[in-house]
Amino acid sequence: MKNTEQASTSAQATTYQYRKLQGLPEAELLQRIARLHESIFADPQDVGLIQKIHNNVTIQDMDQLLTIVALDGDQVVGYKIGYPLMEDEHTFYSWLGGVNPAYRQQGIASRLMDEQHEHLREQGYRKVQTKTMNRWRNMLLLNIQYGFDIVDTFTDARGMFKIVLEKELM
Repeated sequence: MKNTEQASTSAQATTYQYRKLQGLPEAELLQRIARLHESIFADPQDVGLIQKIHNNVTIQDMDQLLTIVALDGDQVVGYKIGYPLMEDEHTFYSWLGGVNPAYRQQGIASRLMDEQHEHLREQGYRKVQTKTMNRWRNMLLLNIQYGFDIVDTFTDARGMFKIVLEKELM
């Protein structure tokens, strides 16, 4: 697994580390990401993050999984996970992400998105796609502010209304 680390200083002079991981993160880090995911998106009908990864990402695609994490010391305070879309080799799907509520409004989500998009451009992707729901308005607004366009909507198998957004990277 390839990873890179960078330190970043926010407006409040707090330094966060950003790690970019290609492939499935090591088990201990994945557990920390999963705990944050489940604390943000607590849904009794939903499976946990690790099961979600195993259900949605084929073994062949695990090496293409891209995870970017924001760390405050050893604590995972934000993350972004995605993978290439099988239907279109030039489009990357930004699948899951979130920031610990105690760390919001510090630019972490924006930095995670910047890191992801920079990496995708370097890898030759032309588009990034994501899906969200109206109830996650802050993420919807952030995506729109970052140049995403709403390209579709649909109702999933559980009856949840989803909004599909895409952004041109090149």
